Amino acid sequence: MKLIGYVRVSTAKQGESGLGLEAQLKAIDLYAAGNDGELVQVYREVESGTNSARPELAKAIKHAKRIGARLVIAKLDRLARNVHLVSGLMQSGVDFIATDNPHANKLTVHIMAAMGEYEADAISQRTTAALAAAKARGVLLGSARPGHWKGREAARLEGAAKASQVAKAKRDAEAEPVYREVLPTIQRLRDEGECLQTIADHLNAEGFSTVRGLAWNRMQVMRLVNSAIATVAVAGVMHIAL
Repeated sequence: MKLIGYVRVSTAKQGESGLGLEAQLKAIDLYAAGNDGELVQVYREVESGTNSARPELAKAIKHAKRIGARLVIAKLDRLARNVHLVSGLMQSGVDFIATDNPHANKLTVHIMAAMGEYEADAISQRTTAALAAAKARGVLLGSARPGHWKGREAARLEGAAKASQVAKAKRDAEAEPVYREVLPTIQRLRDEGECLQTIADHLNAEGFSTVRGLAWNRMQVMRLVNSAIATVAVAGVMHIAL
């Protein structure tokens, strides 16, 4: 009998450390040995039990169906806390078994999946309510907790730097079309000797607005003229002379 194994852990840390995987793999190996089975391949998933997006499970089902194998899961609760996903597995026609509950029938599996989904939803609601109550009492949560970053200041700074870079890239992408539209007018008026405020007044009169949809003022014109993105946006077309 050909077998396809499927194991799952909930977090990337568990996946890297092997925590939980070893026990699941051992259960599948014992099942194969005790049932004269040939374990063709084992698919490993790192995903929350409440998430129905399971690419590795989909691959395992497809593989098992293609070669007529049985899908072996170490523990039924590793399959899902999602009734829709369990139903999809059953409808696929693939024979499957959970080693911790080998005698479970379709009704049993549906009931257990439904209870798991209900429990996961209840835990989520209780957690959300508890966090909201704690926050209302002034409790600091997450990274705001005292000592949260102790010994990990470098990681915090690195994360902040990456977030800043992503935010800047997004702002630049949003700003470039605006810059391309107004820079020719700004360049012409500067060549004519107009001051920054006059240029801002002209842009407003012509119906131009800033990236945020606001009216132009002299400081915004000056920042635009000085900005690196302005030079990039019109590279090879014009040169902003201060």
